[in-house]
Amino acid sequence: MADPKGFLTTPRETPQRRPVDIRLKDWREVYEEFSHQQLEQQAGRCMDCGIPFCHQGCPLGNLIPEWNDLVWREDWRGAIERLHATNNFPEFTGTLCPAPCEAACVLGINSDAVSIKQVEIEIIDRAWEEGWVRPEQPAAVTGRTVAVVGSGPAGLAAAQQLTRAGHRVIVYERADRIGGLLRYGIPEFKMEKFRLDRRLEQMRQEGTEFRTGVDVGVDLTVEQLRAEHDAVVLAGGSTMSRDLPITGRELGGIHQAMEYLPPANRVQQGDLPQASISAEGKNVVIIGGGDTGADCLGTAHRQGAASVTQLEIMPTPPNERPENQPWPTYPMLYRVSSAHEEGGRRLFSVNTQQFLGDEDGNLRALQLVEVRKENGKFVPVEGTEQELPCELVLLAMGFVGPERAGMVDELGVELDARGNVARDRSFMTSVDGVFSAGDMGRGQSLIVWAISEGRSAAAGVDRYLMGRDALPAPIGPNDRPLT
Repeated sequence: MADPKGFLTTPRETPQRRPVDIRLKDWREVYEEFSHQQLEQQAGRCMDCGIPFCHQGCPLGNLIPEWNDLVWREDWRGAIERLHATNNFPEFTGTLCPAPCEAACVLGINSDAVSIKQVEIEIIDRAWEEGWVRPEQPAAVTGRTVAVVGSGPAGLAAAQQLTRAGHRVIVYERADRIGGLLRYGIPEFKMEKFRLDRRLEQMRQEGTEFRTGVDVGVDLTVEQLRAEHDAVVLAGGSTMSRDLPITGRELGGIHQAMEYLPPANRVQQGDLPQASISAEGKNVVIIGGGDTGADCLGTAHRQGAASVTQLEIMPTPPNERPENQPWPTYPMLYRVSSAHEEGGRRLFSVNTQQFLGDEDGNLRALQLVEVRKENGKFVPVEGTEQELPCELVLLAMGFVGPERAGMVDELGVELDARGNVARDRSFMTSVDGVFSAGDMGRGQSLIVWAISEGRSAAAGVDRYLMGRDALPAPIGPNDRPLT
């Protein structure tokens, strides 16, 4: 194990965030440097439990105690080998995952959990610095061709696994660049795109082919897709945003989060001189209290919003783990992200009743009311109505499923009760040779689940094509985390 007394003698420590007044002037990641020596001490806090519940908390089944021990012993190269054994892209999870593994850490029962996520990102960053991350060529070529539709984390994980298994893999992406929401949905201050670009270059050198600007079902028919490939993996994500169809929804100045975030990212890519939807000088309201809402919040701050208010219909979460969410479940706590730290108001237990416009048809305010929960429903509290002035509203209320029109409808795959693409234990859909991975089949979820599903779907495809069990399958499509 790591330091036998580390969890007793070393307090939990994570990197400091850069000062707010400095980081708001740029779009770089918000954390300051964390020395290798500090990290080795943090890895030494791992208890090497008899039953490491962090494995259960992680959908990828990451070998967390093993690479903690290797880091503490200063065997960083051994650590990245164990980390890559279960996770294709630890730089993505190390920056974006909410770390359910830490919520399941045994040390977290009565103390501060091991800083697992920080150890993970430092291992992969050190590996890139040292040149240990190199293309991995297949031992043999199979002669089979697989199409992966969608280039988010699920699609990329499936593609890399299948390429390394010896198949010819072509990834189709309808956007102009590869990466899906990693590219255009996640702001730079959460994950700088050099992390994505260098991983894509590794995949190209391994043999994965990328074709951008191809909308399957429009630019390429499903008949052509199936005729040209021996198997297909659908990894297009859950892209239909939940709307708020109330009075005034047609007013100018009301946008979905995924209409707002991509142009801001394109500015950072150098595509645009300025975003087509900007918060500069405006009173902004974000409806939705999740990660996407926080992404909008940080973006609005950097664009120079006059004020930002984030609304959430749920009550204010507790500061400590509630009794009905015991260890090792992932608790719903009051969390302060870097974006929340940068300013703005957060209002809980409120609901938007209507949008109010001016004589030109543009948004000027919205009408709120406080709510309480009765018999499972949110009921307005009489006399609490108020107007909240705003010129820009961003809807960040989540996603309701994959787009049906085009590829999904034309393939004729069955949908489950939630409207997602149904699949069996091998991740195959109702159509022979067509598989599904990530949010398209699972519904809106975490990046760590997307990578895990991509790996599992790849195992199903390889078994279908070759009749072998050569690739690891960490999960089944109906598995759920301890939440």
